[in-house]
Amino acid sequence: MTIPDHLLTTKRLIFRELMESDWKGVHEYASQEEVCRYQPWGPNTAEDTMAFVSEVLTDNNKHPRTRYMLALVNKIDGRLAGAAELKIHDFHHRNGEIGYIIHPDYWGKGMATEAAEQVISIGFNHFNLHRIQATCDPNNKASYKVLEKIGMKKEGILRENLLIKSGWRDSAVFSVLKSEYGGNSSL
Repeated sequence: MTIPDHLLTTKRLIFRELMESDWKGVHEYASQEEVCRYQPWGPNTAEDTMAFVSEVLTDNNKHPRTRYMLALVNKIDGRLAGAAELKIHDFHHRNGEIGYIIHPDYWGKGMATEAAEQVISIGFNHFNLHRIQATCDPNNKASYKVLEKIGMKKEGILRENLLIKSGWRDSAVFSVLKSEYGGNSSL
């Protein structure tokens, strides 16, 4: 299912399908320790990043398609500012999950919030999802704040559910329902 163009742009960002040639832009941030500190991957080698982009391109051709990994292009400078993702976990129960990653050059500028808000809008307005969730490391205060800012509610903690470089990691679980989204003026 193709996402309509009017949902693929915000004040500062253009959302588009990730392309094979984006691997260098993705690698600019995915190879940095500070970017992947809370992730089960990275820092990426060039091969890791190329494999990731290849996996995304393969997922784009699956039917039904359940993963929408979108490149975030900064309208002002034309650079790849990061990526945002919508995964549809269950079509029948209309459940999905969002994720985002931002190049450190754009940290602290509201880009993650802008991207996450738009991906939620795509999930509810285009895919008619009922519930959208996100997870983050409880120690990742910046991501935690983004999820709260966009109106997601903390549901709880999944204990030691991810194995990362430093050991087992907990994940804070946040969600927003379509009924809450419609009544939330911040979204």
